[in-house]
Amino acid sequence: MSGVVESFTGEIRYASTAADRMGAERGRESFRMDIHRDGSRILAAHAEIDDAPPVVRDVNQRFGPDGLPQDSFVRIAVGGAFRGSGWFRFGRTVAECEAITTLEGRLSQRLELDSPLIAFGNHAIINDGFLLSLYDLSKGPGRQRFERLYLSSPDHRGATGPMFFPIDLVIAYHGQEEITVEAGTFNAHRFSFPDVPGLPEEHPDYDLWCTADGNYILLRAQVGGYMQTRYELGVLNHVRHDAP
Repeated sequence: MSGVVESFTGEIRYASTAADRMGAERGRESFRMDIHRDGSRILAAHAEIDDAPPVVRDVNQRFGPDGLPQDSFVRIAVGGAFRGSGWFRFGRTVAECEAITTLEGRLSQRLELDSPLIAFGNHAIINDGFLLSLYDLSKGPGRQRFERLYLSSPDHRGATGPMFFPIDLVIAYHGQEEITVEAGTFNAHRFSFPDVPGLPEEHPDYDLWCTADGNYILLRAQVGGYMQTRYELGVLNHVRHDAP
């Protein structure tokens, strides 16, 4: 018997909210989240963005029992051609990246940390949902700021690198509500990212809804501005594995 005790698999639909393309499909993401007996998680996602130049992104990320990222892998193709792949490791006092890209060549990065990294953004939409677990819900609705996070790319589609890019993140919590998406009706937490300090281009307001069961599965998200995209959970499967 494996150490996996619970698994979630699903699909997220990407759709345009631009006036001339309202509702048009612009991409998709399949994901898997495995929860291990010790409380650690593995989150894997395959994303396809159809808008030119099309992007294909594969990510795999491991979280410890404390919810902190431990390692991650990211591979990107742009316009049908390989763009780069990278492996990231997060220790208590250091973060490392080993990557190769068609633009920058072979890369090795080593970052000294004052404290363990609390989150890593690999651009998977399902990972955006899990980032919401950073917010301390015991404090109720409001805003909380998290400093010195890292992304695998500053591009909003994650189509560069992969390599370390530092940001801060502001998360706003708006409370609970029941929402219905293609995958069903859920009790949800509603959040937003009102500010992402450090990006080369200001990030438009980003509204997100996730499951209120402690797993932070992304149910719906919408971002305006130059992105004009809506994300919605289309399929969700949940399996509890037999105990040994």
